[in-house]
Order: sequence, then structure tokens, then C-alpha cells
Amino acid sequence: MAGDPGADDTVPPGPMNLGMTVSAFDAETLAAADRAFARPCTFVKGVVDAAGLPAPDRPEVAFAGRSNVGKSSLLNAVVGRRNLARSSSTPGRTQEINYFDLAGQLYLVDLPGYGFAEAPKSKVDAWNRLIRDYLRGRVGLRRVFLLIDARHGMKPIDREIAKLLDGAAVPFQAVLTKADKLRGDALDKVVKSVAQALLPHPAAFPRFAVTSAEKGLGISEVRAEIIEAAGL
Repeated sequence: MAGDPGADDTVPPGPMNLGMTVSAFDAETLAAADRAFARPCTFVKGVVDAAGLPAPDRPEVAFAGRSNVGKSSLLNAVVGRRNLARSSSTPGRTQEINYFDLAGQLYLVDLPGYGFAEAPKSKVDAWNRLIRDYLRGRVGLRRVFLLIDARHGMKPIDREIAKLLDGAAVPFQAVLTKADKLRGDALDKVVKSVAQALLPHPAAFPRFAVTSAEKGLGISEVRAEIIEAAGL
């Protein structure tokens, strides 16, 4: 994939004749996206209910995914900071919508992880309501990045969230995480299966990214997708 040295033997090429393509940008676009994310990014606030959401005075993009999908690691890689978004060894520990400000021009929004088993049902229901309230009410929300673990592909809970985004008429874009854990044909099969699974979803963006926060794979492409989505 463009912008990721040494990744040619890891990421399958698009298009794949399935109506979806893997994100790919020219070198100039990737370099511009990297420069945009070299600017300061700071934590703004954690939100526990819709009343606490900041004023929609700038575009925002949100990140959603199952607990343990590597969401915090991806966010940290995208902004070039090691510990801006905090991960937890306990799935479902993040109970808030966390807002991060990129140079006063864009909000990056970390949504609570879903699909965890340990949390009480009352908490799961409360977090799901919070996400639904957020999706329904944010006029500045340009795109949701739906993170999918490349080792597992789209699970039933991921499909449920995709349907929720369809219902809310919120454009979403799939991002495969932990792609470095798979090689060759195994990754190619997951890419094609995810592309096929996204086809029935009217809110699905027709490109998706293949990433590894650990190896830096696809991070520049995600940055470019964010810049494009936000219109910056």
C-alpha cells in the first residue's frame, strides 16, 4: 500500500471487483495528511451523556469498534502520540465518549467499545444509548470509522453496529486493524470477506483501510481518509 515501505507483500491490491476498494492515495496526498497530523492534538473531555457533548463548531470523525480491537492503539498511531488515547487490559473499561482536538480544526471522537462480555447488562445498555444519542444528534459528524479485527473479520456484533449506522444515516468506513498478524492469502481472504459483508450497507463508504498500529501499516492512509472526510 502506498506510503508504507515494505508492505507490498502484506496488503492485497484493490479494486477487488466487489464494489469496495482498499484505501490508496498518491504520495503527495499522503505526505500532506502526515503533515496535518503533525500538529498538536489534545484531549478535550470525556462525555457520559448527550448533554455533555461539546458545541458542534467544527467537523468531527468518530472511531467505533469492539473492545480489544486496537482502537486506542490506532488513534495514538494516527496522531503520532504514544499515550493520548488510553487503552485498557480490561475490555469495556472505557465508558465515555472521549473528544480530542486536532489543532482547533477537527475533533477526533473515541466511542466506547462494544461487544464485551464482562460488563453488567445495565452498563451495556447505557453505553449503547449514549452511542445512539451521539449518532442521532451530531450535525458536524462527517464519518465513523468502524474498526474490524483482521484476525476475525466482521463478527455479528460488528454487523449490528453497521446496521445501526445505516439506520442513523451516518456514513461509515471500515478499518481493518492488526493486519500484521496475518500474511498472504489469509489477509486477502479477510479483506474480500469484509468487502462482501459491507455491500448490503447503504451507509458504508466504498473504500476501507488495512492497518497495523504496531507496524505503522496504513496509518497515512487513515489520516488521508480523515482529512478528506472532514473537508480540510
